Amino acid sequence: MNSMYFTEEHNAFRQSFQDFLQKEVVPHIDKWEETGTIERFIWKKFGEMGYFGLNSPEEYGGLQLDFFYTVIFLEELQKINSGGFAAAMWAHAYLAMSHVEKEGSERIKTAYLTPSIHGEKIGCLCITEPFGGSDVAGMRTTAVKKGDTYVINGSKTFITNGVYSDYLVVAAKTDTTSRDKGMSIFIIDRDTLGVSATKLNKLGWKASDTAEIAFDNVVIPADNLMGEEGKGFSYIMSRFALERLVMGINAHARAEYALEYALQYMSERQAFGKTLNKFQALRHKVADLASEVEMCKEFNYSIAKRLNEGQYIVKEASMSKLLSTKIADTVINECLQLLGGYGYMEDYPMARLLRDSRLGPIGGGTSEILREIIAKIVIDKKEYKQSK
Repeated sequence: MNSMYFTEEHNAFRQSFQDFLQKEVVPHIDKWEETGTIERFIWKKFGEMGYFGLNSPEEYGGLQLDFFYTVIFLEELQKINSGGFAAAMWAHAYLAMSHVEKEGSERIKTAYLTPSIHGEKIGCLCITEPFGGSDVAGMRTTAVKKGDTYVINGSKTFITNGVYSDYLVVAAKTDTTSRDKGMSIFIIDRDTLGVSATKLNKLGWKASDTAEIAFDNVVIPADNLMGEEGKGFSYIMSRFALERLVMGINAHARAEYALEYALQYMSERQAFGKTLNKFQALRHKVADLASEVEMCKEFNYSIAKRLNEGQYIVKEASMSKLLSTKIADTVINECLQLLGGYGYMEDYPMARLLRDSRLGPIGGGTSEILREIIAKIVIDKKEYKQSK
């Protein structure tokens, strides 16, 4: 591995995590892909091993390790060929838990962050809405304060872990007269009266539960507000930088996995008296694909280093997701072609990889939205500031 970023301790962690995945996860993947339900025992095992608390503070049960442990965590999850399982794990740890850690009060951290790190509670992040999509500022879900409570009404969609999670981190408008400054973040228990979820049927990410969630006069205590009222939009924008880098890293890792599998196949498959990896046209195609993957990976590692040093990487993370997900789709599509007819068979990994990868340019901000964010920074000189 690249010694600029990874130490011997990192490499030992990678090997141990690979072993864990092969022993504890891979034997169940096909069942979870078929049922669309990840059994609860694996969350507990992830928690026992400390995998949900790699970056979290030690006082809440985390390990407080550098970000390259997270990079390894993300990369290896992509290499067991279940985008849905990977998404369920990282959405819990780096979407829901991230908001709880950064904006939650001490009471909330004790009640939700610690059990989340231990794999005893599962979280989901609820931002996207049926009528809003990537337009976060245009959300319609409202939170009206009444005495010492808030009343939540509205709906969310495309929520990973939206069916089987134990709690929901929810963005809602507390001031409907303001487009982006009237938004706040709340934490809501799954069993709260008025919360309901409908499971969605997806093209890929089959193992994960993705839901549309409705809030019908949901009453929660006022101290379930996370951070300051009206600051929700800035909190969301700050966490988006992490989410987009996560998805960029995911993309280069699955592209690398696809390429490794295709190369192995090409070394074994023969045509016209020689293995496929001896045909110049295919060799040069692989050379192009490998170069693009390596460029993405090195770029993503450099951004991860900057994030680890505390820099705000909103522009670079947007670029990472935009290009990495595009390249991953191209690489996986070409790798499927290298397998010929076998690439189209469900018994081989490429069909699932192709389906799972296609969400990359959509989730966490579409490529179209990312291009506009980058354009505002590069052309209009807009500056995004990190929330405290």
